[in-house]
Amino acid sequence: MSWQDNYAIWNNQTKMDLPLREALDNMANDEEALEKAFSVPMEFGTAGMRGLLGPGINCMNIYTVRQATEGLAQFMETLPEATKKRGVAISFDSRYQSETFAHEAARVLGQHQIPTFVFDALRPTPELSFTVRHLHTYAGIMITASHNPKQYNGYKIYGEDGAQMPPKESDMITSYIRQVSDLFAIEVADEMALREAGIMALIGENVDQAYLAEVKKVTINQELVDTVGKTMSLIYTPLHGTGKVLGERALRQAGFEQFTMVAEQAVADPEFATTPFPNPEFPQTFDMAIELGKSQKADLLIATDPDADRLGAAVRQPDGSYQLMTGNQIASVLLRYILQASKDAGTLPANAAAVKSIVSTELATKIAASYNVKMIDVLTGFKFIAEQIQHFEDTNENTFMFGFEESYGYLVKPFVRDKDAIQTLVLLAEVAAYYKSNGKTLYDGIQELYAEYGYYAEQTTAIDFEGVNGPQQMADLMVKCREESPVDFAGIKVASAEDFQTQTQTFADGHTEPINLPTSNVLKYHLEDGTWIAIRPSGTEPKVKFYVGTCADDEATADLKLANFEKAIQALVK
Repeated sequence: MSWQDNYAIWNNQTKMDLPLREALDNMANDEEALEKAFSVPMEFGTAGMRGLLGPGINCMNIYTVRQATEGLAQFMETLPEATKKRGVAISFDSRYQSETFAHEAARVLGQHQIPTFVFDALRPTPELSFTVRHLHTYAGIMITASHNPKQYNGYKIYGEDGAQMPPKESDMITSYIRQVSDLFAIEVADEMALREAGIMALIGENVDQAYLAEVKKVTINQELVDTVGKTMSLIYTPLHGTGKVLGERALRQAGFEQFTMVAEQAVADPEFATTPFPNPEFPQTFDMAIELGKSQKADLLIATDPDADRLGAAVRQPDGSYQLMTGNQIASVLLRYILQASKDAGTLPANAAAVKSIVSTELATKIAASYNVKMIDVLTGFKFIAEQIQHFEDTNENTFMFGFEESYGYLVKPFVRDKDAIQTLVLLAEVAAYYKSNGKTLYDGIQELYAEYGYYAEQTTAIDFEGVNGPQQMADLMVKCREESPVDFAGIKVASAEDFQTQTQTFADGHTEPINLPTSNVLKYHLEDGTWIAIRPSGTEPKVKFYVGTCADDEATADLKLANFEKAIQALVK
């Protein structure tokens, strides 16, 4: 149907949710907004769905949430009764409508007699992943838009292993979602009746305690924490999100006593009133933490995003300023510490392995190799790291030591199967304590790695494609890159090009080799100087991301190379 037809269906509803009706009426004379909201349904993929709050088939609202949940429910109806009765765990973050969407999902599932276990208040995404495994539910739902601006919300489905649904199951659920053509005819059960019947249950502190008991095992050197860590000054900000629920408890449980939360940002505020972007990769996110850190001469500043799956950090320099660390730098110092501490303790397994995404730093690969630890590359998406962990456990082929993505996501212990900022918060504080015990900082730690392995530098550039034509423009760009494959970037020749959609690597001399990874719309170019450049459309936002990873003898040379490659990328896009 045309966007006008879809709009008419919505506009003719007489019993629409009142706030949505008011928002729809306010859009009546804005044809561009109406076209965007009603042209195509919200995309649902392996990362779930994410979009602007508001009326329309392409926005987050109670009707699109019901539609997604109805698709999950109909899929679960095809499963054995015992599997279906294991139910679904549901959590939510601090965003507008998050709690409402969580309870709407429970009502839809309840209508199908599918049990739900709903958190009594906001909780982190990693705890939802843990809960699925802890309660042995068949699935989990997390209502969150992660680090997106306040106008967004989102919906993620997790599988029984605690990871986001793999492509096969996700595609099946999507097919059921698309069959739900009348969003306003989806039946929902009465919540009080569900509670009385025991079909819907509230969970909270009982799961928190179980999760925190596992987090306690993340600490490697308790003696170090009890001595140096106890007096180390640390600032923590949960950025108005779920990290406030467990972050402080996890730090205290580990033995860190001299830390301060940024009080203004410890309020669960859907407006994210103190920061323009609740995303720890942006420098502005740390403004308040830096101000507080300077007043206390804090050694380390840590921020977690609203659903506490991503983490960023800044380190105090000798002149009192703070240096932000990249996601790749944080991952590298964490990996080095884990491997060295395990080696010192005699507990580093002979079959140890780490896992990273194909767009993350090769410094981590170098570090792993120096300890005879296998590094496995997977596609972007933490579900692929989770798949490797499950494979390790099923085959005993490897022992998982660490997993990460350059986008500030890390996993230390596999009792969670998604990136976990609460675990990382505790371990990064321990690593900072380790360097402090040697009169150094985390920043000194990354510089030591560069001195030993070479100066690695990475950069991610996101090109936005807003508007109704955005998806087509993104698709056109990927087609262009495939049909007119670049032979060089900034004068550096391409040695080989990997196309993960065709699962083929093509070399400069024309010969090809297969890629042993799942199909994905990603291109990666390996240049003759060791630099790599990857192109990947975002699965949740209207943008194409360009990743560059390079290595040089010093920082100035690496930065110059990055600047030249950035110009080449901009020229390619134009």
